[in-house]
Parts: sequence; structure tokens; C-alpha cells
Amino acid sequence: MKQKSVTAVTLGCKLNYAETSAILDMLLQEGWQLAEPGDRADLFIVHTCAVTGQAEQKSRQQIRKIIRKNPGSRIAVIGCYAQLDPGRVAGIDGVSLVLGTTDKFELAHYTGEAGSPGLAPLVVVSPVRDLDVALPGSSMLCRPDKGRTRAFLKIQDGCSHGCSYCTIPNIRGRSRSVPLDVVLERAAGIAGAGYREIVLTGVNIADYRDGQTRFPDLLRRLEQVDVSRIRIGSVEPDLLDLDLIGTVAASGKIMPHFHLPLQSGSDRILKSMGRHYDTATYRKRFIQAVEAIPGCGIGADVMTGYPGEGAQEFDEMYRFLESLPTAYLHVFTCSVRPGTTLSRQVARRELRTVPHAEAASRASRLAGLARRLEQNFASLSVGRSLRVLFEEGVGNPDGTVRWSGYSENYLRVDVDLDPDATPDAMRGSVHEVLVDGVGEDLHLTGRLLS
Repeated sequence: MKQKSVTAVTLGCKLNYAETSAILDMLLQEGWQLAEPGDRADLFIVHTCAVTGQAEQKSRQQIRKIIRKNPGSRIAVIGCYAQLDPGRVAGIDGVSLVLGTTDKFELAHYTGEAGSPGLAPLVVVSPVRDLDVALPGSSMLCRPDKGRTRAFLKIQDGCSHGCSYCTIPNIRGRSRSVPLDVVLERAAGIAGAGYREIVLTGVNIADYRDGQTRFPDLLRRLEQVDVSRIRIGSVEPDLLDLDLIGTVAASGKIMPHFHLPLQSGSDRILKSMGRHYDTATYRKRFIQAVEAIPGCGIGADVMTGYPGEGAQEFDEMYRFLESLPTAYLHVFTCSVRPGTTLSRQVARRELRTVPHAEAASRASRLAGLARRLEQNFASLSVGRSLRVLFEEGVGNPDGTVRWSGYSENYLRVDVDLDPDATPDAMRGSVHEVLVDGVGEDLHLTGRLLS
């Protein structure tokens, strides 16, 4: 009997990637095999995102593209978009199975029930409001010999902050954490598989709590795992306290890098958003981190076009961002999501939406600022040595190989080497690099010192 094959594509955040790998791992344990690149899979999983309207549109486009390119495959659509709008997903011709936020972890159970192409899809979407357990997920499926040096480890899910624009509580539920013993067991498994770096993922990871164990306690326990690096994902500004900063500052394994979502640099807009901080608090936590942690790189999310944002509020945000040594910015325009407080405020005309052209113009200005900030931060490393974890090598026209990886503070670093002197063992290795410049793509360039 032919072994059933499966493959997957993941959209959205690192948490989705961690969960996809965990789901594939479960299917392999049930006797499935991964389809080889270019082969038709019996089951094609599409792990979707719905954080913005643009993410929904991208999910629909990807689903239709996969259906066109894989006739005869069963198509399972899972995750956030499946949870938020299962009817619309199920209405896409060619979809076989629709599973929501928690139901996706039962995919192995439902594969036998999913309809063949042309039949009505099976839809299983459970409510998320009463969830009290964070199902674990980690990307232990891929091995270093396949080009992966970093693994994602899920430690938390959901969010209880209730920001007015955010649909995450509606599609992932309230904040809950993976039990400490499970996190440590999975981290040890990742280390045993040969990975060099663990990236902690979740919706609001600094809200981690298991009994008396809080996020800094978890970090100190993870330091005992046999990996070279531990990288923290996004941290809410109100949770970047002195205990967390001190834990990172004192560690030889936890990377000097935070992603600190700002969303707006206007106190009036932050209050309207329901954020748990003001600009003074954000600035204080930011400066405390960069002063305590040498070389610390801090990136931020910033949103423009939020309903009620005028020229004054945008200018306040622009000037606020200019005043901080931010390593990079993720810029996006506000998307009014169904079921949120913001959607109700807009429907009642309590807030006036920003015209699309104006929001796009503001986003363009922020993108220009983002490039300038990234250039400034990268330039600080010129003439210095950085420890780089190399991930991939690509041939150059002159016959050399360009090896790329990330520094501890999350700067991309490229080094050109003679192919005879650069065996594939470069992948997954950490080397000292003397930085000599910044390329047009804002990657650092340099030469090996070790």
C-alpha cells in the first residue's frame, strides 16, 4: 500500500510556522510521509493568517493558487482565517477540510473524513472563548542538513490585552501558556536534533506564566539547554520590565534583541487603541534595555491610518520614532477587523476612518524613515566584530560563495569566501566577523576572523 504524502505552506507569524511543524510531525507519527519538492502530495495543508484584511486576501490567493497547481490533492485550510471566516474559506471551490485554531491539532484524526476533491468540505471550527490550555508546537521537523539552523518553540498562545483593533482574542482566545515541563522537554529535543538557536514564539510571550514561573524564570531555565542561542520574539512594552532586561543582560545565550511593538507614537491614539502604555513608558523601557544590554537591537511595529489619526498625531509618531535608536520598523496600515471594538466604533461613527490615499502616503513616509533608521543602526557595527550564525551559502558570478547569517542583535551579515575554503559545515556554525560595510540591501558585509 502506497504511503500517504503531505506538504504544507504557512502564512503569517512565526507562531504559525512552529505550529505547522508540530502538526506535520504528528502526521508523520501517524504514518504519513513528507512529499518531495515538485511531487503531488495527497494532502496539502494551508496554514492561514487573518491579522489584517491584506493577510486574509493573501490567504485566499494562496489557497486558490495551490488548488490550481495541485489537482487531485485534498486541500486542508487551517488556522486563523479558517477560525475567523470558515464559511468563506469553505466556499472556495476545491477546499476539502477547514479546521479552526484548536481543531487544526486534530488534523490527523480528520484526514480520513475530509472529502475528496469536488465534494463538500468538512468544516470543524470550535469556539475559542473558553480555552485554558496552550497546545504546544515546535519546528523540530526540519534538520540542519536541510538548511535550518534556527527552530521555533511555542511557549504561549492567545492574548488578554483586548486592544481595540486586534482580532487575535477572537481567533486564538485569551492568554495561556505551555506547561514548563513541556517547554523544557521540547527545547531539549530541538537541541538534540542539532539546532543552534531556539526562537521563542507566541502571541504575547512575556505574559508567560505556569504556576509561580514567569517569563524571566523560564528564560533562566532554558539557559541550561544545550544550544548556542535563545532568541526572544515580540514583547509587549509594558512587560519589558527590569527583571526581564536584567536576565537578558546577564545571559551568555539569550540574544540582545527585542521586537517591541509601538503601534503609535501619539498618546491620544495609543489610548484609543487600548494599549497598556504611553510614549513615556515606551521610551523608558526602550532606553533601559539599550543602556543595560550592549549592542541591543530593538525593532518595532508601527501602524498608521488608525481611525481618528490626524496630521498632528501622525507627526507626533514620526518625531517620536526619529528620537529613538530603533534597529528596524515593520510598517503597516490599519485594517478594521470584524468583531473588534474598533469595528463597532467605526460602525457607530464614533471614529472617522483615514482616506486610503492619505494612509498610503503616511505609510510611504514611515517606510522611508524605517530605511534610514535601519541604515543608521547597521552603520554602528562597521569596524566592529560580530558573532554570526551562518545559515546559507549562495554562489557568486566570480565563483566565490556568499555566506549569510544573523548576528546576535539580529543584523543580517554576508561574507564572500572561496568555495574550497568553505565546506557545507559553515551552515550552522558561529564565526567572528569583522564588519567593513553596509550593502544596498542593508546587509552588513565583512570578513571572517575565526
